[in-house]
Formats: sequence, structure tokens, C-alpha cells
Amino acid sequence: MFSSLKSKVTTIVQDESFGSTQKMQLICDLLRNEIPYYNWVGFYFKNGEKRELKLGPYAGAPTDHTIIPFGKGICGQVAESNENFVVPDVEAQDNYIACSITVKSEIVVPMFKNGENIGQIDIDSDTPDPFSKEDELFLEFVNQQVAGIL
Repeated sequence: MFSSLKSKVTTIVQDESFGSTQKMQLICDLLRNEIPYYNWVGFYFKNGEKRELKLGPYAGAPTDHTIIPFGKGICGQVAESNENFVVPDVEAQDNYIACSITVKSEIVVPMFKNGENIGQIDIDSDTPDPFSKEDELFLEFVNQQVAGIL
């Protein structure tokens, strides 16, 4: 599944008829539509010089979490740690920001450009503990592709 999705992501990134924001939106839509346990897919980016993340393109239910301070929630923790964060059960996390009562698990993978953490991809799932090492590697690939167009 992930190998065919990699080629689709690469095709989107290389399509010169779309701008970077459109490409990220297409990637969000693709991942949400193609991976059954990816119920919400979005990009957050560092908000200028502020110690906060700002929501970028996403696919899924609307969220109130358009700005997330560094350190708060899973996304805010990844902004500080620069490491992938897989949460098999969101209810077991003390520092979790609930986006929806249906969300059971989450994965957040940081995005780097020139060695700097510029943002992340955030996936919420209504399925308990669905994320594997393959998800992490695939999302790292997605972020490398996206960073290349920013």
C-alpha cells in the first residue's frame, strides 16, 4: 500500500500546475482517502518566530486547534522534541488536546528543511493503535517530499 502511495505523492509534488499549498491539500486528501485508519490528516507549521504551530492544509473534520503552543499536546511536544510521536491510546496521554471524541490514536512526524524543524504532519485515527513503523517511515517520506516544495 505505502509503495503505491509514495509514487502518488511524488506525482503530486512534481506536478507544476499546482502551488505548494494545493499540493499539500492534495496529499492530505490522498492519505485520508487511501488509508482507512487515517481519519484526519493535516500539516502544522512553525508560525514565524513565535513558539507556536499554525494549521496548514488538512483533510477531515474542522478543528478549533488552528494554533498550538510549543509543548502543548502531541503536536506541541513534537515541535520541541524533533522526534516522531506515536500515541496508541490518546486517553493514556496527560498532555493531549482532544480534537474529537472519536479519536483513539495519533501519530505526529516532524518535517525538516535544512536541518530545522519547520512543521509536521499530524494524523488522527478513530482506530485504537493502528500505526506501525511503516506508517512512520512513509510519513517521513511524505514530509521530505513536502519540505522540498517549501
